[in-house]
Amino acid sequence: MISEGTTLALKAAGLDPDDVLVVIQRGLDEDLGTAGDVTSAATVAEDARLTCAFTARRAGVVAGVPVLAAIVDHSVGDDATLTLHVADGEQLVAGQQIATIEASARGVLAIERLSLNLLGHLSGIATVTRIWVDAVAGTSAQIRDTRKTTPGLRDLEKYAVRCGGGVNHRRGLDSGVLIKDNHVSAAGGIAAALQRVRAADVGDDVSVQVEVDSMAELAEAVEHGALSILLDNFGDQQLAEAVAHVRRTRPEVVLEASGGLTLERAATVAATGVDYLAIGGLTHSAPSLDIGLDA
Repeated sequence: MISEGTTLALKAAGLDPDDVLVVIQRGLDEDLGTAGDVTSAATVAEDARLTCAFTARRAGVVAGVPVLAAIVDHSVGDDATLTLHVADGEQLVAGQQIATIEASARGVLAIERLSLNLLGHLSGIATVTRIWVDAVAGTSAQIRDTRKTTPGLRDLEKYAVRCGGGVNHRRGLDSGVLIKDNHVSAAGGIAAALQRVRAADVGDDVSVQVEVDSMAELAEAVEHGALSILLDNFGDQQLAEAVAHVRRTRPEVVLEASGGLTLERAATVAATGVDYLAIGGLTHSAPSLDIGLDA
């Protein structure tokens, strides 16, 4: 079980406490197996206590503090005192303490790796996201994630993107229509695909986006009423031309750049006037932030 305070913190973060507990239990099961922590059982007295600090060894943006609290609540319980020193989304400096824990030594050691894995992974995503957000500062463009997430960790990873200042694209296939190249091929063209979406009556609250990879496809999408368009693998000049065309003809259309985007290009792409930069690397390639648990 987790405390009422931790439950409220998770919900405030947009996370489902039950889903978080599933992730935690799966992590504990794969780490402890059936025999438990045999090293600690053999070397640490049952009544031994530890006071440790979760400490950032490198600068970055923290994400996952309420998840850490849930791990402690679930796995160490009333035996532990966890003190949080920062909130998710805060910028950390090297050596800064994120939280301290005082508890049974065996209990702390049993959750050490799971805690550091999740806290480091989520903070790494938040850190990379903040770098991208800073790269487009001064423009109206926002940094948006994709579905290129670790299976089973999507909600946590998308939360970490928000901690870094990014925004979320659709959560899954059931939460928005995104007509990609294979859909276009199967449907017989962009116009046909859009017509099928309208005939399917997906609902006014469901977003509909079309991916295009050429100016010809862009013109077709605009002509047939697309209100959100993903400009895939467009060069900088082509992006500028695409944005100018759409703003001149259909200024209400939302434009998102994707494919081949790099930090070096970020400011230039954002300056074209696109609304979003879609960055799969926020979740699939972010290095873990180095965080240690030090007694």
